[in-house]
Amino acid sequence: MLLAVSEGAGGPWDVRELRKAPKFEVVERKANLSSLYYECEPFQGKPTRVFAYLAYPEKASGRSPGIVLVHGGGGQAFAEWARMWADRGYVALAMDLEGHGPDGKTPVEPWPAERYLVAVVKDLWPYHAVAAVIRGISLLASLPEVDPTRIGITGISWGGYLTCIVAGLDDRLKAAVPVYGCGFLTEGTKFEELLDKLTEDQRKAWITNFDPSNYLGRCRMPVLFVNGTNDLAYWLGAYQMSYRLVRRRTLCITVNMLHSHPHGWAPVEIGLFIDQILKGGEPLPSIRSAKRDGRRVDVRFASKTPLEKAALHYTTDTGIWPERKWQTIEAKVSGSTATAELPPARPITYFLTLTDTSGATVSTEHETVGDGRASPH
Repeated sequence: MLLAVSEGAGGPWDVRELRKAPKFEVVERKANLSSLYYECEPFQGKPTRVFAYLAYPEKASGRSPGIVLVHGGGGQAFAEWARMWADRGYVALAMDLEGHGPDGKTPVEPWPAERYLVAVVKDLWPYHAVAAVIRGISLLASLPEVDPTRIGITGISWGGYLTCIVAGLDDRLKAAVPVYGCGFLTEGTKFEELLDKLTEDQRKAWITNFDPSNYLGRCRMPVLFVNGTNDLAYWLGAYQMSYRLVRRRTLCITVNMLHSHPHGWAPVEIGLFIDQILKGGEPLPSIRSAKRDGRRVDVRFASKTPLEKAALHYTTDTGIWPERKWQTIEAKVSGSTATAELPPARPITYFLTLTDTSGATVSTEHETVGDGRASPH
């Protein structure tokens, strides 16, 4: 039986302890990139270490903002990802969450691999992965080169899932961008079938401790949610339930976004969003309201950067999200309003996107209009 731990604000983690800077050892320095190991939580009574890359801006005046980079399944600490953010002016920490070293293969210490089926909550991978991310934030905040009041986080796939949890636990973060990952994993995602194989008590304990839906509502920082319409793992129904828990949210949903680490760190919106909050950069377009009257949809927006285009995306399919086919038609822009007309077919699921001249896109929530029998999953 999977043992329940804590249903308090910190879940099974001692967040106060994790906020203390961990001991770390730098093992190699090459130009502005360091390789290091930092201490994390014991696993089955044995000490663990986490490997990470730490990249610095080549030129910095005073303390720089920091960014924590959280990889997904099958990933590792990516030096290129850290360098990309250092080139943007950030001190970037990219850690490995699979118990590996710099090559992504060599074992570092005993490290949990099991995500679901184990008798002790603190022996599960999500427990240790969340702890490692928060310890990483603590390490970054302790560095003299980093402004501890300007730290952000972004994560991809399982890293996006972890970002959703950590953003609700650690108020030192000032901006968060989960890519693909979300909560409500039993409400129509790739993971629903896996979790349904647990006993009732195991399933309840896993959801209580490790589903991001229990933490997202505590986010106080602005959050940009990035995902695709047909993501293979995190489907739009559960995704919508997740982002609706966050008050200060911006959406970037695109048609048929591919699922990978390079595709997950490529969107221009991520850097612009983080810059907007941590460096006072130009903000992404902001959707003020989205209203539908019959077939007419009006979206009011504000944008400091001129808008380049607006589009309506829709599907009349009602199967599982990854298998739905989407179509796109142009929306008209007049002043600060984008307008589109829905096709007559019902049921229909749609959303609008706005793209400015920097190439950054934001989107409305999706809505389903029809006979009420379209599956949200």
